[in-house]
Amino acid sequence: MAARRFILSFLAICLFLPVAALSQTSDDDGTFYEVEALNPGLGEVPDGIDRETPQSTMESFLFFADNENWEAAAHLLDLTAWPEDEQAELGPKLARELHVVIDRKVVVNWHALPDRPDALNPQAPSESAMAGMPRKSLMIWIIDAGNRPVTINLNRIAVGGENPVWVFGQQSVQNIPQLYDLYGPSKLEQNIPEVLKGEAFWSLRWWEVIILPLAILFSIGVGVMSHRLMSRGMHRTLRDSGSSSFLVAFRAPVILAVVTGVMATLTQNLFVFSGRIDTLISPLVVIGFTVAACWALVNATDVVLDRLIPFDGGQLSTIGDGQERKRALATKIAAVRRAAIVVLVVFGVGLVLQEANLMQTLGFSMVASAGVLTLILAYAARDVLSNIMSSLQIAMNQSARIGDRVVYKDYICAVERINFTYVQLRTWTGKRLVVPVNEFVSETFENWTMQDPFLIREVKLQLAHDADVEVMRKHYNRILDVLQDELGPEEERGVYVTDHDVFSQTVTFLVPCPNPNQAWALSCEVRERLLAAAREVHSESNPIFPQATPAEAA
Repeated sequence: MAARRFILSFLAICLFLPVAALSQTSDDDGTFYEVEALNPGLGEVPDGIDRETPQSTMESFLFFADNENWEAAAHLLDLTAWPEDEQAELGPKLARELHVVIDRKVVVNWHALPDRPDALNPQAPSESAMAGMPRKSLMIWIIDAGNRPVTINLNRIAVGGENPVWVFGQQSVQNIPQLYDLYGPSKLEQNIPEVLKGEAFWSLRWWEVIILPLAILFSIGVGVMSHRLMSRGMHRTLRDSGSSSFLVAFRAPVILAVVTGVMATLTQNLFVFSGRIDTLISPLVVIGFTVAACWALVNATDVVLDRLIPFDGGQLSTIGDGQERKRALATKIAAVRRAAIVVLVVFGVGLVLQEANLMQTLGFSMVASAGVLTLILAYAARDVLSNIMSSLQIAMNQSARIGDRVVYKDYICAVERINFTYVQLRTWTGKRLVVPVNEFVSETFENWTMQDPFLIREVKLQLAHDADVEVMRKHYNRILDVLQDELGPEEERGVYVTDHDVFSQTVTFLVPCPNPNQAWALSCEVRERLLAAAREVHSESNPIFPQATPAEAA
């Protein structure tokens, strides 16, 4: 049995070997591209060119480019798209233009360039589609070609029975003229003195070291002038203020857009900076325009909403016909606004990642997978996300609305704003309480304006055991008759002995209040008048207050 298994295994190996040998000279296994000839118009490949691995190809290209040996560098390009008789002339030109594009728009990630012929990545995670598999094409970078993004690729090509070599792919080479027209030296840059075109440090040129700070200062200066123009210019003598002013709403976004536009013009049109600088500037430009657009949209929406519906807690807290509906509507609209901002932020982040190619340009490829990135963002923003969800919860269940009168931790407050992460409460003294939304919804609080604004306040007095409660009841009714215009119906009145101890009895006087905004002040006034009446009764030799000393009471 063992001999039989050995024979079968040997036959299987013998059958597999020819197939394996055949696969190395074909494209069936996807390890290389086969062509009939590679750059025959360039002649023999010069000595010193190493095209065996992706890393050696890039090193050879940069070496010959630095030495301005464009004829040798052309052998590292796939010129199949051009006729053989044109390759000798176009090859060096395309190599020089490709070097300019790489220098200005690409940051070579040497760690991502394998130094092995099959370009297999031994460190790729097991769930990766190319884990443990050889590759015949490697993407070096993505560059915006104006109407679409294009890639710079290295392809593995084999001619006949020769060993495969790595060269810049045919499609990438075809895109070189268009990319050079976009990112080659501008007319202004061509007039820069040669001494400033020399290398300074960090692979930067001297003119970049000088012009970049000047461009930043000039952009900031234009932003300052724009702010002054939109604040005091246009024949205006006073600054616009208020949430209903479109000029105020658009001022900051316009200034940001102007600064970003000036910076983009200086660094991408008048001058084209090298890849190290462009890697940072390009994402910042996209971020600047995206933030400005979202900012302007949110501010414009706020202006329109402020003109249609007042969001001032003081105006919404008044009691009257339709105020209940206004408070509910204002709270729901504020929630919709917050949800829209979240959508805009998500859309803006996606746009920035797409347009600026942030994941590649900043080297985030190790954490760019959706799972890892989601976990990192969720952990970092867990408190913020919790508060945002809590604010939406308030809007949906209407437990507290803008303008409501609430008692939160013994503070009598009006709800002024329900923001993303905090609730802004205004106390009766004018102080503002800033409470995290998550904490606000987890605490028990009184809402005096929910459902029905009518409420009953309690005024408690400590009276002696032998005090005549009926006498105080008469004074109570007289006081409420005087304040009848500000109080609720008479049937809601009441005087009750609600507690007692060894020193006194607790008498509770009910104050019906139709307006929760005046309830606290009314109860204070009733207490003051009741105490005055009690003192009057006490002065008539009818003891009404407890006779206990402070020490006994303690």
